[in-house]
Amino acid sequence: MSQTLTYKILQQHLVDGKLIPGRPIGIRIDQTLTQDATGTTAFLLFESMGMARVRTDLSVSYVDHNLAQFGPENHNDHLYLQSIARKVGVWHSRPGNGICHQVHLERFGKPAATLLGSDSHTPTGGGLGMLAIGAGGLDVASAMGGGPFYLTCPKVIGVRLTGKLNDWVTSKDLILKLLSILTTKGNVGCIVEYFGPGVHTLSVPQRATVTNMGAELGVTTSVFPSDSVTQQFLQAQKRGGDFQPLAADPEAEYDRVIEINLSQVVPMAACPSSPDNIKSIEEIAGRKIGQVVVGSCTNSSYTDLMTVAEVLKGRRIDSAVEFAVAPGSRQVLQMIARSGGLSDLIAAGARMIESGCGPCIGQGFSPGDGVVTLRTFNRNFAGRTGTKGDQCYLVSPETAAASAIMGEITDPRNLKEMVGIQYPKIKIPKEFRIDDSMIEPPLPPEEAAGAKVLRGPTIVVPESSKPLPETLRGQVLIKCGDKITTDHIMPAGAFLKYRSNVPEYSKYVFNGFNEEDKPTFAQRGLDLKKQGRAGIVIAGESYGQGSSREHAALCPMYLGVRAVLAKSMERIHKANLINFAIVPIEFADPADYDKISDNDQIEIPDLTEAVKNKEELEIRNQSSQAVFKGKLNLSHRDREILLAGGLLNFAKKKAQPS
Repeated sequence: MSQTLTYKILQQHLVDGKLIPGRPIGIRIDQTLTQDATGTTAFLLFESMGMARVRTDLSVSYVDHNLAQFGPENHNDHLYLQSIARKVGVWHSRPGNGICHQVHLERFGKPAATLLGSDSHTPTGGGLGMLAIGAGGLDVASAMGGGPFYLTCPKVIGVRLTGKLNDWVTSKDLILKLLSILTTKGNVGCIVEYFGPGVHTLSVPQRATVTNMGAELGVTTSVFPSDSVTQQFLQAQKRGGDFQPLAADPEAEYDRVIEINLSQVVPMAACPSSPDNIKSIEEIAGRKIGQVVVGSCTNSSYTDLMTVAEVLKGRRIDSAVEFAVAPGSRQVLQMIARSGGLSDLIAAGARMIESGCGPCIGQGFSPGDGVVTLRTFNRNFAGRTGTKGDQCYLVSPETAAASAIMGEITDPRNLKEMVGIQYPKIKIPKEFRIDDSMIEPPLPPEEAAGAKVLRGPTIVVPESSKPLPETLRGQVLIKCGDKITTDHIMPAGAFLKYRSNVPEYSKYVFNGFNEEDKPTFAQRGLDLKKQGRAGIVIAGESYGQGSSREHAALCPMYLGVRAVLAKSMERIHKANLINFAIVPIEFADPADYDKISDNDQIEIPDLTEAVKNKEELEIRNQSSQAVFKGKLNLSHRDREILLAGGLLNFAKKKAQPS
């Protein structure tokens, strides 16, 4: 039987269930990655499971998010992560070595392997032919301990590429084009698979840009074939032995096929404030800008930065524009320095930022009030830059460079006519500069047993979730609308340093919704918790978009939230809710959303009985006397986890001898 590339990898790793779309399956995980903003909690939970050593083929801990180190919190995290990695068998990429997705692509990714990462942009690895999936830290901790990862067996959306990208048009424009078709919602339970003759015209960094930003589609992951282009990239990284060819069978059938002719793609932008608010650059050209930032795990490869450097060579950016560049890895930084690209960037007026996530997560380089900022990033959720009411556009490096020169949004295809700039064609090097001195191997088991783990006072073991009540009685703490992201629930930026201290970080849950001179969400939640009553969150469509940050479930759990009732939810966040024993419920009739208001008193009778074996449950609004139904779209395993009081309790129970 002909198979898609996706199903070939799933078949090789299947340990539980059958490959029937919509059914739950468990797959073996070959590799994991964590980063410091999610990794501390993941490793604390790994320790709580009683595990002494990881059981994957490879696990890597990266430090790339919290690099600013204002106060002791960030460095305490770094020291803990470095010491716990050495002890439990994990490789450690030190601060300054680069962004996890870029470094993993360069140094560890393997075609046909599975990768689970506690970061939603883990699908970057799909550019190498990996099945790379983002998940919450607790799921990653479980996988590090050798447990399977459970997901819904996906439908596969095939994207057939033909033609070739024209000069000044990039793979960033390709993924923006796909976002204009599929949008950021409605794609849960799907994987995007690229095929067709156009695939072979795209380099691995170009493919990685597409799979990275594919996370914004809300799909499980995205994947490209592994072919001669993949082989050349791995050989250039001196990892040719990791190559293996992989492609869908010629007669493979997809659940949906989207045809894109690369030669017809044009420069595009995601306009404020959603990655699917897509317009062509031609439509928005001429808007004055005040800031440009090139970098992030989406567009910070050697070819990206050298293209920008060549465009800017011998020129200056517009005097009204602040311009910054963040290389994706130390390898990229060293190579652009050796090639002269770094000097060209600095001479043009660029401010060089450390190889890390920085501005992409709102840590530094926030735009001024009313300033239009262009970024080569993957997300432009409202306020994500660190500025309230921001005007953030997501564009390609080529568009960013052209606009920085002109001081306004500029179609890069017009640069030759406007200022005489020819398109620079940067090729993938035959050999990358290899320097793994900032990637530390773990200690061998015989030495690891006596190794000390450094735990600063700002690192607090998370509170365990509690079993579900037979009947849930609670109050609506917040009613929010559609497309609520994990940034809305748990802000990043300056607040990230509290992630290792759940009681402290929990003070900022739904921080952007708090009103001056009124009790915060956190205060109201804790008050209810002290009374023995539950907090309930009401939401519209596509609740939990964006990051894999499990704190968007962990912190509400700490505040006493026991249920989320929404029109629909995104995959990773729903899984995180289940992992921390918060019941994810969907409206049976979306119109019932209008029957609930802030502060309404809610009762859900026979909750545990419904979670055991029912598809629907009854919800009583005691404030308005309305009664309606909620849906429980849960697998048997989801139900077991909820009834056990969360994944950690479930795993401990499973580990006990019967």
